[in-house]
This record gives sequence, structure tokens and C-alpha cells, in this order.
Amino acid sequence: MKLMSYPDSEMMMIDLANTLAGELNTVLFHAEQASIALPGGTTPGPLYDALCASSLDWNRVRVLPTDERLVPPDHPRSNEGMIRSRLLTGVAAEARMIGLRPGADGMAGLTERVRRALPLDILVLGMGADMHVASLFPGAPELEDALRPDAPPVMQITAPGQSEPRVSLTGPALRGATVVHILITGTAKRAALERAVEIDDPLLAPVCAVLGSATIHWAE
Repeated sequence: MKLMSYPDSEMMMIDLANTLAGELNTVLFHAEQASIALPGGTTPGPLYDALCASSLDWNRVRVLPTDERLVPPDHPRSNEGMIRSRLLTGVAAEARMIGLRPGADGMAGLTERVRRALPLDILVLGMGADMHVASLFPGAPELEDALRPDAPPVMQITAPGQSEPRVSLTGPALRGATVVHILITGTAKRAALERAVEIDDPLLAPVCAVLGSATIHWAE
């Protein structure tokens, strides 16, 4: 684990956007396509605002949400919708979105679509104060299965105390990423990160599943 601290969140977002653009360009120099998985929510919006202006062969980039609520893409709580509106604009609109909502072919079809995008070249995660990443929540009844080495790359997950059903990339899909970035802000999440390092158990602190290979980006 590598920890990078920034004086403010604006500088962090700009710096990480530049880093991601450089990493994507490096992948595209060596391969026909690049895959990047990204979080939804409110925190990464400014990151996507900066990244979408980057000079890339966006038509060769595949974008996946790290997790999704099973709501329509135009729903305000849709991660796909948020990523489309903040990142897939302008030149970046040419990127291909691989959404995580099951279609007519159900979870089997979704699993195959996600599998074709693996291994991820780049993974960006947020982390909650409860130490969850993607939709891998402490206490979720499916968590142990989702962390198994032989888990499918994507599973339906129950978020304790929340109404919407969810789909999430699983432990093997997250751990298989070539590059992992975790984006956190505020003192509460910094304290949660420190707790996770002490706990060192993905069943209690799911972020531990990817901490070993991750670069943590933090600003107060």
C-alpha cells in the first residue's frame, strides 16, 4: 500500500486525473484496448470532469462501474448514469460503457460481458467509513462468497440497511486489476483506512481485499 496525501481535494482530483490519463495511454501503446473500472457517488465527480478532457484514443477504452444499484441509468442514484454524465462527454464520449445492470440474458449474460473486459488494466475505488469498497459491505450475506478466489467476476449483493438491490464486481475481479487507486477524503475515512490496516480481514473490512496493491489518494 502506498499513501499519497494532498493539500486539498481539487489538487488531488487533478493529479489523479493526470495519472489515470498517463496510465491509459501506456496501456493503449501496448494493447488494442484498455479497461478501467470506476466508482459512482458524489466524491469522484470532479475527477471525471478533469479526466474527460484528456487526449486519449477514447474509442479504445472500456469503462465499467465498480458496482451498481439496480435502478434505471437515468435514475439519480445510478452509478452508470453518473459516470456517463461526468466522464463520457466531449472527446471521452467515444469510450464504451459496460454497464452492470443485467439485461434480458440475466446475470449469466452480464457475467460473460464483464469477464471479457478482464483483467482490468486500471481500477479506481472509493471507500466508505464502514470500510466497504464497490458494493462489498461488511455484514452483507453474500460477502464471503464474493471474496472467494473462485467467485464469478460480478454478483448481486445486499447492502445492509439499504433498499435497492445491487450488483458489484467481486474480490477476484478487483484483485486482478493491474493498477489500483483508492480515492478518499476527510478525516473519518482516513481513520477508517487506518482501522482497516489494523484489522487486516476483508470480511470485516472489505477494502483489505485490495489494500496490498493499492495507491491511496487522500485529502482532507
